[in-house]
Amino acid sequence: MEYRQLGASGLQVPVLSFGTATFGGGNEFFKAWGSTQTEEAKRLIEICLDAGVNFFDTADIYSDGMAEEVLGRAIAGIQRDKLLLSTKTTFTFGEGVNNQGSSRFHILKQIEGSLKRLGTDYIDIYHMHGFDGNTPVEETLRTLDDLIQSGKVRYIAASNFSGWHLMKSLGVSEKYGWNRYIAHQVYYSLANREYEWELMPLGLDQKVGAIIWSPLSAGRLGGKYGRNKPIPAESRVAQGGSPVPEMVVNEEIFYNTIDALSEVAEETGKSVAQVALNWLLQRPTVSSIIIGARNETQLKENLGAVGWNLTVAQVKKLDEASTVPPIYPYWHQWQNKSLNPTPDFY
Repeated sequence: MEYRQLGASGLQVPVLSFGTATFGGGNEFFKAWGSTQTEEAKRLIEICLDAGVNFFDTADIYSDGMAEEVLGRAIAGIQRDKLLLSTKTTFTFGEGVNNQGSSRFHILKQIEGSLKRLGTDYIDIYHMHGFDGNTPVEETLRTLDDLIQSGKVRYIAASNFSGWHLMKSLGVSEKYGWNRYIAHQVYYSLANREYEWELMPLGLDQKVGAIIWSPLSAGRLGGKYGRNKPIPAESRVAQGGSPVPEMVVNEEIFYNTIDALSEVAEETGKSVAQVALNWLLQRPTVSSIIIGARNETQLKENLGAVGWNLTVAQVKKLDEASTVPPIYPYWHQWQNKSLNPTPDFY
């Protein structure tokens, strides 16, 4: 398994990490993802560790805390320093007006809950799951810095921030000498490449590593459906469990992308999903890709995305098929790339 440095930190992470949103199945939304319980979770984690994947991602809101509980039971007995655990907070958890956001009140309450559910005394990477526009950035970052100083958190990261959210946060950390976000957990896939427009150049400039969620666009890029293949009834998309809304996926460009993925899969002897994941591993800033799986078969297929590389010609074919027109101000800026260079992909 290849390891990469995470952003400007000294932490090395595997290029594939395992997402546990399929653990628990505690509410209707997450049941569409999966309902993995402790014994099956133990087996999936064993497969990951055998493959060199020791990075496990979860969040407090996944099945209302059940995903953290299942993960905690599944890793019980494994030497803690052999694992990297990532969890998140910000979104609504429980009743009451203060049970959401990135306030000191909410963060301190949620970190204690996550530690208890995971059965550990520290979190390796603690994410703000989204930006809180109501809480001063200074309050959030001072609280997170305190958690690092206390030893309850090793590193901090953002998730689903816009460019100005992330840049403001980095500026505040620099101003006060507080620990900064070393990573940004983002949605990025061949179905939606907006991450490249601003967040990727920001990540390159500020040395913020990208951890990718939903790299197969909630299974759309898994090879099970396309131009002449209807969405399977058992899929997350069909069951209403997709975190990527249908309206943001351009249907015709998506079909063109699936056609190109199928061609490259045939050329390489790999699956469509493996090709889609390998494409991401060759993009700038990408430190780790979160793969999920409902069962051993899915997990083992996704693990096959590493240990080989697409050719430049194959990457270009996928890029051309999946390109969408940029929105303002990017189309204007890109008219003069000598002033506003875009990331170098080849």
